[in-house]
Amino acid sequence: MTGLKGTLAATLVVTLAVASAAAQAHGEEAHAGKAGPVVKEQKDWGIAGDAKAATRTVQIRMTDDMRFTPDRIELRQGDTVRFVVRNTGKVMHEFVIGTKKELDEHAALMLKFPNMEHDEPYMAHVPPGRTGEIVWTFNRAGDFDFACLIAGHYQAGMVGRIQVAQVAAAAAGTGAATRKP
Repeated sequence: MTGLKGTLAATLVVTLAVASAAAQAHGEEAHAGKAGPVVKEQKDWGIAGDAKAATRTVQIRMTDDMRFTPDRIELRQGDTVRFVVRNTGKVMHEFVIGTKKELDEHAALMLKFPNMEHDEPYMAHVPPGRTGEIVWTFNRAGDFDFACLIAGHYQAGMVGRIQVAQVAAAAAGTGAATRKP
């Protein structure tokens, strides 16, 4: 019987630890600094970048009036960007990069499950008065979005736009014009 009690006690401790971690997903200290290796998975809007390869730094401010400054960013295909995201407000905010469709779907989930745990390389959860970072390589051209997906923030208009210009087409166009038949 002692073995069973010990197993049940250990299971209870693990269950409480997991539940506590899930509840802290958007807590004051959650994700203030990312630990462990970054998972590099190709997304429609790019792939996680290496900090040493960053070619540009973009400073972004998040406020409790549910706005980002700047809310429009222009980049070139191939840029690896270090986003330095400062929360100047008094509540938790996050900076999440994606397509409009992906952000719409994630925002709807956050309304249903506000304490949902998630930690992807294209997300920074930033407690009040703190700074977070994302390094992202925009290896695909197009129009992408960023948003705060904390329940209600997205719906209040806490969104922005990233335009990534295709560089290969411009280079190919100039090269073709200078060739002689």
